[in-house]
Amino acid sequence: MFTWKLFPFAVAIIFVAPIIIVFSSLFGSYSDTWNHLIEFVLVDYISTSIFLVIGVSLGVLIIGVLTAYLVTNYNFFGKRFFEWALILPLAIPPYILAYTFTGLFDANGDANVFVRFLFNLENSFLLFPSVRNITGAIIVFSFTLYPYVYLVTRSAFLNQSNSIKESGRLLGLGQLGIFSKISLPLARPAFIAGLMLVIMETLSDFGAVDHFAVQTFTTGIFRTWYGLYDLNTAMQLSSLLLMIIFLFYFLERFSREGIKYTNDNSTFKTSKEIKLKGVKAGLAFFFCLTPIFIGFILPIIELIIWALDARVTLFNEKFIMSSFNTISLGILTGVLCALLAFIINFSIRYTKNNFLGKLSSFLSIGYAVPGLILAVGITRFFVYADQNIFSNLDFVITGSLLGLVLAYIIKSYALANSSIESGYERISNSIDNSARLLGSKGSILLGKIHFPLMKTSLITAILLVTSEVVKELPATLILRPFNFDTLAVVTYTYAAEERMYQAAMPSLAIVLIGIIPLIFLSKMIRSSRL
Repeated sequence: MFTWKLFPFAVAIIFVAPIIIVFSSLFGSYSDTWNHLIEFVLVDYISTSIFLVIGVSLGVLIIGVLTAYLVTNYNFFGKRFFEWALILPLAIPPYILAYTFTGLFDANGDANVFVRFLFNLENSFLLFPSVRNITGAIIVFSFTLYPYVYLVTRSAFLNQSNSIKESGRLLGLGQLGIFSKISLPLARPAFIAGLMLVIMETLSDFGAVDHFAVQTFTTGIFRTWYGLYDLNTAMQLSSLLLMIIFLFYFLERFSREGIKYTNDNSTFKTSKEIKLKGVKAGLAFFFCLTPIFIGFILPIIELIIWALDARVTLFNEKFIMSSFNTISLGILTGVLCALLAFIINFSIRYTKNNFLGKLSSFLSIGYAVPGLILAVGITRFFVYADQNIFSNLDFVITGSLLGLVLAYIIKSYALANSSIESGYERISNSIDNSARLLGSKGSILLGKIHFPLMKTSLITAILLVTSEVVKELPATLILRPFNFDTLAVVTYTYAAEERMYQAAMPSLAIVLIGIIPLIFLSKMIRSSRL
């Protein structure tokens, strides 16, 4: 029994160590680099990040809330398709959408070239302005991250009883009044929770803001470390960003606790869909189609065109090796993450310890930590271990795959844990009681009873983690061993060198793998009540 209690604590120490190391930098000395940052660029990092967050927040709220309300309460052409298709942009990481937007809308991008050719205009004519600025970054994040708001808001709208809306109609409210005064306030905890996730993703991003030359905390951390070669100052800058992100994390958790549905079965009435016709049906159709087209269809078309144009180098050695590295790392991390979550959840169930349950939820905080900050903390952690623990041995762990896998596990544990938790909820406690009466305890109960029952949840966890690992860029970029490339790194390298055609194939591979979790989400999207 003691071993099952001890294991989650051991995992927690490993998970928390890099974060504590990052925060510990605040209590050390401050170099001239820190003074330089405060005097010249820190205000820019803060103001740009605030402006970016405000712009993205408005964008995802408008797109996510309105599309969720339309497909939940109205019936129009394409509604059934939009119900699940509106989550497709989640398969495209922001940095890939940033690369395709650059190729489309730059001065010599495909969109401007096509317009000049179509209307026989001069080469200096520009219909579409450059997207390599903060406005372009806001557009990219809005159209890739709005599904976070759409998913939770749609669930909230689905669980609103029609009887509440009927009461509003009796009080003289029209459709707009019902939306603004009843449906929207009731769904506020849900879309605020989704918004907090979007803000954390926006502040954590590196690839898109780096490509658009937007100065945020993440680009500042990367340049301080790799440009000024000052790891300690990079850690201090990371601490500031981490405090901001943790604030939004706890706001998200608080908002999620506020998502309560008080209708019981006797009073709940499923909302009746209102049939839209004519102009209204057309407007609803195009409003729902626009985010799918901009966030998924358009970049996929552009990537396919680029890949076909670069067909000679589609399956070169670099692509094959990076694909092998990516898939191997993804599956390895997925298996380790799923097993960790499986054992920890078993420990909670087996020991019936409420504190372990809270500890498991705490371990999920890793998804809120930017990969770049994890890389900073793990690097300093491994350097310390090499100097003080492994100094007499013939190997070093700094720069090895161990750091990269650890970063992936910490970042992706929440995905595996949610899948394993939901799987355990479907296993009756009476099965455990019967097994114990027959003498099955500890590892026997875990391996022979729970493991066969949890196979589906374990496979789901592995797939979810694998798809997340494939998209991770900043942690991979920093922690990978020398000459070890993944699809995300290859895509980033090609894009940084403006070799967009070569970046197309690895980008498409990332998107294809990113669709995996959406298959599971699409099966859940039609549930009418939680």
